[in-house]
Amino acid sequence: MLARSLALIASLAPSLVLSLGLVAGAAGAEFHSTSETAVLYDAPSVRAKPLFVLGREVPVEVIVAVEGWYKIRDATGTVAWLEKKSAADRRTVVVRASAADILANPEASAAVVFKAEQNVLLELADASYATSSPGWAKVRHRDGQTGYVRISQVWGL
Repeated sequence: MLARSLALIASLAPSLVLSLGLVAGAAGAEFHSTSETAVLYDAPSVRAKPLFVLGREVPVEVIVAVEGWYKIRDATGTVAWLEKKSAADRRTVVVRASAADILANPEASAAVVFKAEQNVLLELADASYATSSPGWAKVRHRDGQTGYVRISQVWGL
């Protein structure tokens, strides 16, 4: 009887894991940007080992929030701890492609407003990107130029 129960659980485990993954993916990731130059640590404490420093307005993905701290992942995949006070609600994205065309409208045939090189930070100008223009995000360069970028060319969404 026990062996049969264990076999049933084992057979259901892959579909349960897949279902949980789909639910988590549907909820979407939580992203913030650094509000200031921020030290990242290997544990949620200022007494922990400092790993490295991130500049201002760098996008980070929040993995978990714990008492004044975020466990985050950056665009390179590095995981570390960031003090919540160093995170802003303002959203930025970083160009991951070698260069990204920022277009006047969210369509491939639109005029190019400007080009953004790899690792350039862009402010997310419209948080409703997922519903208003699927596949595209409206962004703003720090010099004020605004346009649309393919979401596959940036990280932080």
